[in-house]
Amino acid sequence: MADSSSEVWFYHLERSSLIQVLGDLLEKTLNRGWRAMVRVRDPQLMSALDEQLWTGRPDSFLPHGRADADNAERQPVLLTTQADNQNGAQALFIVDGADMGDLAGLDRCLVVFDGRDEAALARAREQWKQVKAAGQDASYWRQNEEGAWARAA
Repeated sequence: MADSSSEVWFYHLERSSLIQVLGDLLEKTLNRGWRAMVRVRDPQLMSALDEQLWTGRPDSFLPHGRADADNAERQPVLLTTQADNQNGAQALFIVDGADMGDLAGLDRCLVVFDGRDEAALARAREQWKQVKAAGQDASYWRQNEEGAWARAA
């Protein structure tokens, strides 16, 4: 984790599933004109996210692809287990407890974790400590009772 100019935002899931939140956040990222990379640890989760992003939102289309497929560098949203920024993303989404790695060249890193999972919560706390120790800007977001995101720290 090297670039102190990258903002790191932690999203604590308590009311919504990863796929519900991820779809909304990716849509907002694309609306900014940014490319996104979604880094996971588990290739099976990458496959599940790939399927859900194609079929899970009938009212909108999220153009995306996988790092292990052709034309990965052309994808507006890239699903990957790898550390390199193949598609020139400005936003990196960390899910499944994946490592952040080097944030150089990124505008924002978004760590999305399930607060109902003790291991995920512990991993996010460790990542928060690493970010703060590196002197990076970090913020913490929680959903309110209506499901809207509110900055808590």
